[in-house]
Amino acid sequence: MDRLFGLDMQLLMDALQMAASVFILFLLASYLLFNPVRKLLKDRQDGIQNSIDTALADKASAAELKALYDEKLKKVDKEVEQILSEARQKAMKNEARIIDEAKEEAARIIQRANEEALLEKKRVMDEAKQEMISIASLMAEKVVAASINTQIQDTLVEETLKEMGDSTWQS
Repeated sequence: MDRLFGLDMQLLMDALQMAASVFILFLLASYLLFNPVRKLLKDRQDGIQNSIDTALADKASAAELKALYDEKLKKVDKEVEQILSEARQKAMKNEARIIDEAKEEAARIIQRANEEALLEKKRVMDEAKQEMISIASLMAEKVVAASINTQIQDTLVEETLKEMGDSTWQS
């Protein structure tokens, strides 16, 4: 019984040599193949983690920019409302000023019209007085021409005064 399960020494030595060769090949493959693959995987994992970190930082930055943008929009809306309010106030002041100027102009026009009416009334009265004077001078001519006496002359003057009325002389 020199063999256990049919194993002889040569077979055990070959198996041991084969195991040592596989171990050496494993170490050599590990050094030449596994380590570069591990390094590649580690680099890829680090790159992915960096990408994730960058994406998170970008997301946080975008959220911050969005908040800043929203705040600026609110400020712009407030400024727009303030500008519109100021414009409305200026328009109301301008409207009141224009209305006041128009009222003043209307008052001046009415005053000028009244003054012109008074001047026209005075002119008409002056013309009436001139007409009366011309009538009186014509009467005087007739009186002188007819050589009438003073009694007839007094009668003519009184008749003329009655026709003209007292109000004409008092104006």
